[in-house]
Amino acid sequence: MSAHCQLTGIKPVFGNNVSHSHRRTRRRWKPNIQNRRYWVPSEGRYVRLMLSARAIKTIDRIGIEKAVAQIRARGERI
Repeated sequence: MSAHCQLTGIKPVFGNNVSHSHRRTRRRWKPNIQNRRYWVPSEGRYVRLMLSARAIKTIDRIGIEKAVAQIRARGERI
């Protein structure tokens, strides 16, 4: 499974390491992805989500019901 956030859609980004002599080598910056399990009262079950640290804070703010609705609106299956 790729390292992407199910709520925000953030994925790894690519760029270069630049040494002191200005040689460039490819690298990637990976998002801080965490696996979390949330209870969804309307469905009466737990859902497992792969979320970035920022998305976890967003769920704390807007609530799991609204977050699940946003994920489904993007066409992702939970």
